[in-house]
Amino acid sequence: MKWLKKCKDRLAGLTDAISRFPLTTLFLLAAVLDNAYSISTEKDDTKLLLTFILGAFVSSVTQVVYERIFPKISSRLALMGAAIILTGGYYLIVRPAPNLSTEIEIRTVVALFALLWAFIWVPVIKSSNSFNKSFMITFKSFFISLFFSGIIFVGIDIILVAFNELIFQIGYTAYPHTANVIFILFAPLYFLSLIPNYSRAKDNSIDQAAHCPKFLEILLSYILIPLLGVFTLILVVYIFKTIGGAFWEDNLLEPMLVSYAITVILLYILVSELENKFTAFFRKVFPKVLIPIVLFQIASSLISLTDTGITHTRYYVILFGLFAIIAGVLLSFLPVWKNGVIAALLIIFSAISIIPPVDAFTISRNSQISTLENELLKYDMLENNQIKPNKTVSEKDREIITESVHYLDQMGYLKGIHWIPKNFNVSDDFEDTFGFREYQASGVENQSVYLTVEPPMSINIEGFDRFVQTDLYPFDHNGEKEISHFKKKSKTFSLLKETKDKRSDLKVADQNGKELIRFNTQEIFDKFDDYQADKGTIKAEEATFTKENDRAKITIAVQNVSIEKQTKQNNAVVFVFVQIK
Repeated sequence: MKWLKKCKDRLAGLTDAISRFPLTTLFLLAAVLDNAYSISTEKDDTKLLLTFILGAFVSSVTQVVYERIFPKISSRLALMGAAIILTGGYYLIVRPAPNLSTEIEIRTVVALFALLWAFIWVPVIKSSNSFNKSFMITFKSFFISLFFSGIIFVGIDIILVAFNELIFQIGYTAYPHTANVIFILFAPLYFLSLIPNYSRAKDNSIDQAAHCPKFLEILLSYILIPLLGVFTLILVVYIFKTIGGAFWEDNLLEPMLVSYAITVILLYILVSELENKFTAFFRKVFPKVLIPIVLFQIASSLISLTDTGITHTRYYVILFGLFAIIAGVLLSFLPVWKNGVIAALLIIFSAISIIPPVDAFTISRNSQISTLENELLKYDMLENNQIKPNKTVSEKDREIITESVHYLDQMGYLKGIHWIPKNFNVSDDFEDTFGFREYQASGVENQSVYLTVEPPMSINIEGFDRFVQTDLYPFDHNGEKEISHFKKKSKTFSLLKETKDKRSDLKVADQNGKELIRFNTQEIFDKFDDYQADKGTIKAEEATFTKENDRAKITIAVQNVSIEKQTKQNNAVVFVFVQIK
């Protein structure tokens, strides 16, 4: 039976992939076990998981290097050893970090991206098989493995749901455990099983594997190319229409132009082996159109750098723009079978962006520190390595200072600046330090603020007699409402909420109704009113308020807060801790 033979072939392909990529399989298995432990214990171990995933990528690349360039067994063992050392080195670098910063995450993603392109390109270096075929095989293999993995996952999930409903209940972790095994272990191995060994492939087997299905040819040639042509026309008209002004100030256009360049290059590679009028026209015209469009984008980005300095995102936009221009020039003149040069360029540019001292993060950190320092010196705000507050800073320079401080804080670079006050907190200390409130663009000052506490929320409850969770809502009726009562040393005490004109006070009273302590909850909303609308999360220390006297102590820990600036209907969910002295 044909279906049975196909199943046997697929299983044989999986076992072949395991024997062909043994180290990759071990890294994937380790990643699955580590993630399974995290799911079961609910303890996050992202550093180790990322290490194993990086190891799987590195070992896959070393395997194709062995197959194509160094075919000796001793070379294979040496390459495996190198992969293990590189993976271990990565873990030693990220392990001391208290958490995975944005910088570590982006460096890792870029490294994985470069390794993926190396995996596609290396097997066809100086080969009769073109890079375009290798790319098409990888492209098809990815979506085939994703499709089958998705089907298997949905099928197993349905079985688990039926088992849970009809026989007996199973733990909720069964579902993430299923996804863990399928998408971290099975899917990559199935993907690898579809990648041929180019050095041992039989005649025509590579051509068959790289064959473009009819539906994909129609999609690429007669749908995507015309759509991209229409989009290009709109883009060109917009550039000519706004080149006198708005184009140079429109930062929102950057991601659109980057996406356009990516689409053109990927589509060019995919249609390189297809022969029809649409693909021939696309290959002839679009690389040449790409060059001036990206040139305009780079010029716009460089102009915006003069005031605000470089950030890592802007660095990548400009770097990719340079790559796209070079790629456009090469694609305009080189034959399609030399498209492998695009992969080599991508790997080189990716390496440049993550290896100091010219990487995205070293450059952006130095640029933003320099921008902030120059702005402070401009207003004589730096003296003896200390910042002097100044209320006369112009609106434009307030914006520059605010953006630089926020960027440096977000990236964790503020602590390394010696003239920034120790334990400086942007939300609490900005105005006191610089002499003015954080700049907000026009219209932003009236945007609502929604904040939640960053997990895990750790609170010291030692010495408190009562803990209560309560809500603060503006539509509570005027009057006094008991939230909770408790006893201590045979005396009864009450936690009360007193509401008047949309203002609520929390107070503690004894059994005779005598007030011991009071907390005005408006302090919570006043504190967070100036926060940026996109702030999102706050630290537990920021969310904690305490009032104390010789009779009692009350601590409020905000769980989440909503400040509706238009309607003035603020609300919050808080934890209340009470101590009777």
